[in-house]
Amino acid sequence: MWVDGALRDPANARVSIFDHGLTVGDGVFESVKTLDGRPFALTRHLARLARSAAGLGLPEPDLDEVRRACTAVIGANPAALGLLRITYTAGLGPLASSRGEDRPTLVVAAGEAHRRPDATAVITVPWRRNEHGALAGLKTTSYAENVIALARARQSAATEALFANTAGLLCEGTGSNVFVVLDGRLHTPPLSSGCLAGITRELVLQWTDAQETDLTMDDLARAEEVFLTSSLRDVQAVRAVDGRPLAAAPGPVTAKAMRIFEERSAGDLDP
Repeated sequence: MWVDGALRDPANARVSIFDHGLTVGDGVFESVKTLDGRPFALTRHLARLARSAAGLGLPEPDLDEVRRACTAVIGANPAALGLLRITYTAGLGPLASSRGEDRPTLVVAAGEAHRRPDATAVITVPWRRNEHGALAGLKTTSYAENVIALARARQSAATEALFANTAGLLCEGTGSNVFVVLDGRLHTPPLSSGCLAGITRELVLQWTDAQETDLTMDDLARAEEVFLTSSLRDVQAVRAVDGRPLAAAPGPVTAKAMRIFEERSAGDLDP
């Protein structure tokens, strides 16, 4: 793995216990799919990393260094399907919320991944995303809320938990974006809902006729089809929401989106 400028064996890789990313979650990250030793959509991921860092008030990351680190780590961890994790934190800081003056920390690690099933179950949770919060739309390392929600999903034999925002509108999953089919048309919540600007979400919007729409939780309940998008899920059909089976998973609209994404992504690894 890459830690602060060099490729290191995981057993010898070290980050200080005073790193602000550890003590208060003051950092941002990206999860990048790799295919046969090549990252998918890395340019888009790095652009979002820079946006998240700027939104958190961190110094601009050296994206050339991040690319070098990704290349080195992927080369040291060959896999047919893998996950590359890029973490960028505020670096050394005090044991408090205020930041120190040290340089940021960059860590890049890789692991093997497995293809997801074509369909999965999800639940909704009572906690709300704050679309007006300071972290709205940023991919930060402050993930405890997602950990709690995902644990509840696992208890219900589901793999994802969906949030509404403070206005009661459908927002996103713990690590995914959500699309719904209503009257045969494909919709997904807009970024103004507080959801993350997912890379796969962005590509599905670009490659299909999906549209951004403010959606209620009732819309989710009456949807003909539902699917999730994320870097490792790609496009994954939802077969049940809160234990309610959907008629088709994947249904025709979802199956088309899955096919389009698979074909387009196979033809261009950095779209």
